[in-house]
Amino acid sequence: MTAFGKLIRTTAFRLTLVYLALFALFAASLLGYFAWNTRRLITEQISTTVTAEISEMIDIYSRRGLHGLGLTIESRALRPGANLYLVTTPTGQAIAGNVGSLAPGVMGSSGWSETFYRRFDDRGEENHRALVYVTQLSNGFRLLIGRDLEERRRMFGIVAKAAQWSVLVVVVLGIGGGIFVARRVLRRIDAMTGTTRRIMAGDLSGRLPVGRSGDELDRLAENLNAMLERIEALMTGLKEVSDNIAHDLKTPLTRLRNRAEEALAKSRTEGEYRSALERTIEESDGLIRTFNALLMIARAESGQARGDMVDFDAAEVANGIHELYEPLAEDDGMVLRVKAVAAPLHGNRELISQALANLVENAIKYGKPAALPLGAEAAAVSKEIWIEAQRQGDQVLLSVTDRGPGIPETERKHAVERFVRLEASRTLPGSGLGLSLASAVATLHGGELRLSDANPGLVATLLLPAAAGLPARLAAQTADVPQKAA
Repeated sequence: MTAFGKLIRTTAFRLTLVYLALFALFAASLLGYFAWNTRRLITEQISTTVTAEISEMIDIYSRRGLHGLGLTIESRALRPGANLYLVTTPTGQAIAGNVGSLAPGVMGSSGWSETFYRRFDDRGEENHRALVYVTQLSNGFRLLIGRDLEERRRMFGIVAKAAQWSVLVVVVLGIGGGIFVARRVLRRIDAMTGTTRRIMAGDLSGRLPVGRSGDELDRLAENLNAMLERIEALMTGLKEVSDNIAHDLKTPLTRLRNRAEEALAKSRTEGEYRSALERTIEESDGLIRTFNALLMIARAESGQARGDMVDFDAAEVANGIHELYEPLAEDDGMVLRVKAVAAPLHGNRELISQALANLVENAIKYGKPAALPLGAEAAAVSKEIWIEAQRQGDQVLLSVTDRGPGIPETERKHAVERFVRLEASRTLPGSGLGLSLASAVATLHGGELRLSDANPGLVATLLLPAAAGLPARLAAQTADVPQKAA
């Protein structure tokens, strides 16, 4: 297809032609209405002038007779730009006036009419057009007074010529503007097309060009770029997950196989077989937990959980997690406390509960102080883990605070990635998916997971948008929930 053919097939060019046709039709209608009104006004002015003069001539006839009327008409007919005058006998013979000829039958009927005429002093053979009024006088005489319509014709011609030039200018400018707009849009579309082809070829780093005008194409490009960034992040995450699964699950699978092989080779008694099976089951449960965590992260990142969102109180979730993990914390020598006030949320309760549970588990595992401070009171405080639920403005904060070694600021972004385990935690059991799941859940709800210093220790906070338009029943319930601290 040629460049011009491609240009005229663009939507922008076609829309320009449609708008051009509509504007030309509007302009022609407007000029036509103006011409029609101009013609009507000129006709009304002529009619008013002729009517007034007819009344005057009838009055002269009634006072001075036919002779006085004839003298008046002859006098006025000699003036420059005079009206048309004609007085005829009952038989149609001209007595006075400046009209040399008329269209047949004009003098035979009274009233208004448009007719062709020629004056006595016309040297050419061209007929003129006039608006005339014929009235019948006494004794059968007839009086005609009229006005030439040349002025009306010239005015209509001026408007018609203006309309022709206007339509021509509109067409030329419209086509030129359409070509300009279509070429500009086509260049941008071609640039977008080139970028999309590179992306389809595998280069996910490509982005659509965004101009500075902020028009609909720029907004479309910005939204598509945001989508491409999300797709690139998902594809990168998928690749990392595949690599991490291949790397991090290879060790437990190998250990599982070796234990089964060792049991077959060395076990002799039922107790040895049972012990080997128990270790195999324990290792399998760890693998199942890892895959469940991966499935939950995938569910959160894909947005599938949005269909299960309900209204609930974040304080209830915090209190439930406290009751569930308090015995586990005590067994590990830690003290789990909770401080929760009513904080309405709209989201997936199961995923938010799981995300908070992961933060609590991490705090219990890795939040032990490196060395107990001096003094019984200080030592007791260093073993505390706090779960907090509160509302700040239009956000709900679910946080877990410990007094352990924390996470260095340079490693916090890396810590939320899948299967990442920092050096200090490699000797402890775990899969490295807890923070990843919490981050994915926060992102699903339009929030974020924020890691900050507790000086000493770590504060892991889920920042989630507060519920908007909460039903009256739930709002009344949460309003009556007192602050709980344990």
